[in-house]
Amino acid sequence: FYDWYCDLPPASPQTWGEQTDVPESADWYNSGFIIMWGSNVPQTRTPDAHFMTEARYKGAQVVTVTPDYSEASKFGDIWLNPKQGTDAAMGMAMGHVILKEFHLEKTSAYFDDYCRKFTDMPFLVKLEKRGDSYVPGQMVRASDFDKNMGEKNNPEWKTVCFDEATGDITVPTGSIGFRWGEKGKKGKWNILPKDSKSGKDINPQKTLLGSQDDVLSVGFPYFANKNVEHEHGYFNSTEHDDILNRDLPVKYIDLDGEKTAVVTVFDLLCANYGIARDGLGNENVATSYDEDVPFTPKWQESVTGVTADKVVQVAREFAHNADITEGKSMIIIGAAMNHWYHMDMNYRACINMLTFCGCIGQSGGGWSHYVGQE
Repeated sequence: FYDWYCDLPPASPQTWGEQTDVPESADWYNSGFIIMWGSNVPQTRTPDAHFMTEARYKGAQVVTVTPDYSEASKFGDIWLNPKQGTDAAMGMAMGHVILKEFHLEKTSAYFDDYCRKFTDMPFLVKLEKRGDSYVPGQMVRASDFDKNMGEKNNPEWKTVCFDEATGDITVPTGSIGFRWGEKGKKGKWNILPKDSKSGKDINPQKTLLGSQDDVLSVGFPYFANKNVEHEHGYFNSTEHDDILNRDLPVKYIDLDGEKTAVVTVFDLLCANYGIARDGLGNENVATSYDEDVPFTPKWQESVTGVTADKVVQVAREFAHNADITEGKSMIIIGAAMNHWYHMDMNYRACINMLTFCGCIGQSGGGWSHYVGQE
């Protein structure tokens, strides 16, 4: 299906454990907001380009992301032209806006439900002591508990979360450990908000903020600073520390007799994106988009050359459309983004945006990676 050189995006198995599977071009017509991100559709997918132009006639908004004024650029309601190779920085800044406005300041009911049910955001991660702070460790698994929480089949592959309704730790049905191994039984390939043992409905807890046992400082590496080891002749560096310590809400749980601090993936994400939250410290996080903190719209200006106001506008409108249409925002992407050494970071910044907005798996939404003969 694909040629095996620079075609298959590594970000796909890194994120989902599966190779890319994307919609046919006709599904572009079902979208309400399309970002052509480094994909020159009129030139490289000429027979299918009409689906994109026809979507505009029914009101779909189109944003083009290309460093040059390409054939695709003239179709964009907005044209963003980041410096070549800096797409991940712009994508992170857009993710910062989406998390802040649609998950924290106000909560989109659709986004919240989607992220609890279909992402790893509620799953727990161990924090490990390193120096004066902590660092993220492994995800917590059923095998970390006494008697494997009763899980006999692949407990080391079954992740856990808190049930917000009861406060209990639970093993949701359908994580990778449920796919294989049980004799005479078909694998369970769909993640479901149900306890694996009782079958009862659960409400996976996305954040520990408000119910935490403690607040700990967690270190996140930063490689875009003006450090001799990191500095690059092409990409612009910034004046920030190698390690960015940020506060996180944690709970302490007993793992085989050892008291362990754990945090949710969602809380780690919010900290990594540098978003200030009530009840947590303000070290290395931003309260406004105008602050020069890594992964804010202001921060990305010196890296990409795109103004912060454009990044905020596109992120806000992309997420708003996904909110009111339940996921019909799409990113069309392809080989141009996948030819960089750091192509996985470019892609995962976009994948995060789509995941935050509940777009993956929705008709008219999600990521559409096209190369080669596809």
